[in-house]
Amino acid sequence: MNEVKLSVIFITYNHEKYVEKALRSVCEQETDFPFEVVVGEDCSTDSTREILSRVAAEYPDKVRLLFREKNFGRPTLNVYNTTMECRGEYLAYLEGDDYWTDEHKLQKQVTFLEEHPEYIACTHDCMMVDENGNEITDAQMLKVGDLYRWSGKFTYDDYKHSGKWPGHYASVVSRNIYTEGRYDYTILYRAHDFVDDALILLFLLIQGDIYRMDEAMSAWRYVKKSGGSNWNSIAMQRNLIKDDCYLNSTMTKWVEESVGLTGHAEIRCKKDFLTALNMYLHKPDKDNKKFLEDMFEYNIKHVVMKDKPVSLPRYSTKCIFEKLVKRQ
Repeated sequence: MNEVKLSVIFITYNHEKYVEKALRSVCEQETDFPFEVVVGEDCSTDSTREILSRVAAEYPDKVRLLFREKNFGRPTLNVYNTTMECRGEYLAYLEGDDYWTDEHKLQKQVTFLEEHPEYIACTHDCMMVDENGNEITDAQMLKVGDLYRWSGKFTYDDYKHSGKWPGHYASVVSRNIYTEGRYDYTILYRAHDFVDDALILLFLLIQGDIYRMDEAMSAWRYVKKSGGSNWNSIAMQRNLIKDDCYLNSTMTKWVEESVGLTGHAEIRCKKDFLTALNMYLHKPDKDNKKFLEDMFEYNIKHVVMKDKPVSLPRYSTKCIFEKLVKRQ
């Protein structure tokens, strides 16, 4: 594994039920180039490590196991550290509960990027499966996948304005942007404890366009149940509205420091502040007050008002008045 064309960032934690299928779907890829699988195993409490060791022994020239001594406490930190260990010219991504369905996936995507240097990455369609691997057909559940419904070229402007993403995490193959150290990528784990794909797509799109293929070559295991350890299950216990607003604010700060803001940032920052204001008006407790103050401090004072003198009470009153006028 001295020279590899592509590195697969394989992230796993407590995936004993799924991880063998996931890892084999990577190792069995047919390519005309050498690739490595860098496994970031975040100190699982089940038999994930034993399964990984057994499968990895069959592919000693491909799989590199990074067994953490203790759990990072932030899955995004595992993603970051694993990424920094990758040596390939290209990167692919997979979590231990999803899997790839086409043995030529990597070959197709690398060939595309070799032939189209104008793109920073490419993605593809995916199917949604339940915890038992059965394809999901329920129309209501499939609507969750609308976030990734796209075809062809996807730009940074699309990311800002369309409300879509160019592809599911397991569908991304990109050029390795991290070796150049162009930006401070530690924001990948500092911005959120679980969400990393939003940041990865942001990193890519400020440096180039992404092409999304219509062909489905991966399976997204969509599980949402009480007590589940995956993100969709954990999210049931979290306030996703606040989560998203804080993530947006942190990403906006990073964009400002890295490439500068556009007018869209003002629109988004004010929208998130209005969300916080509405939550506080409906329930004026301590937590919502802090949320409102946080959204005001950067989003309004800095981004919207350009650091001009402004107070939270006065600005909030102005927003409430504007809302009343619109209703008339």
